[in-house]
Amino acid sequence: MSLFDLTGTTALVTGAGKGIGRALAVGLACAGADVVLHGRHPSRVAEVADEVRAAGRTATVWTVDLGDPPARIADAVRDLPPVDVLVNNAGMIRRGPAVSQPFPTWREVLAVNLDAVFLLTQAVGAGMVERGRGKIIMIASLLSFQGGINVAGYTASKHAVAGLTRSLANEWAPFGVQVNAIAPGYIETDNTAPLRADPSRGSAILQRIPAGRWGRPDDLVGGAVFLSSAASDYVAGHVLVVDGGWMTR
Repeated sequence: MSLFDLTGTTALVTGAGKGIGRALAVGLACAGADVVLHGRHPSRVAEVADEVRAAGRTATVWTVDLGDPPARIADAVRDLPPVDVLVNNAGMIRRGPAVSQPFPTWREVLAVNLDAVFLLTQAVGAGMVERGRGKIIMIASLLSFQGGINVAGYTASKHAVAGLTRSLANEWAPFGVQVNAIAPGYIETDNTAPLRADPSRGSAILQRIPAGRWGRPDDLVGGAVFLSSAASDYVAGHVLVVDGGWMTR
């Protein structure tokens, strides 16, 4: 089990206030990591910090706006302890037909799901490369492989996240930094609430999942611990699909 022991490491998890981010932050803490928690809602993040501390680990609340200029993000990262594991979980989705989607909405999604991911990874990854070790986990999506319906910006951003994962893996693996991604399937979160509330879409999705149920945020913890630990030291540029079998259909 020492291969999966994260004791002595510090993980930074974005979007840690709820859903997948919360589950991954607490899961990494249970595996031994101290956790820096990023989120837009301080009260939610504070609750997750209490869960991390209850697991016996240190929790730091980090309230940086990832939409800030690159130099400001880099300065904020320098104020943190050295980050051994970065989990780029923060993201957003805007649903609607592409033919009528305002350009500012398109840019809003790309700014959060891609631009902020690159800027934070660049800032944190520089330290990892210098130290000769590190783990970076992108949160991709089934829509890194498929087109989806009425989510053009989200789909474009998640295809790009998968490509960025592979590109950075090629650059940074020689320096001991492994860059990988997790592609969640249909998980019970706020982002999928409209789908679950639609009897037709919800039923159609469920019928295609061989596992026979929607995923839960905790279903992603095992993959995250693996990609954060020494067990994955020879894994680079991989997009790990955790979907109950959706992609096999």
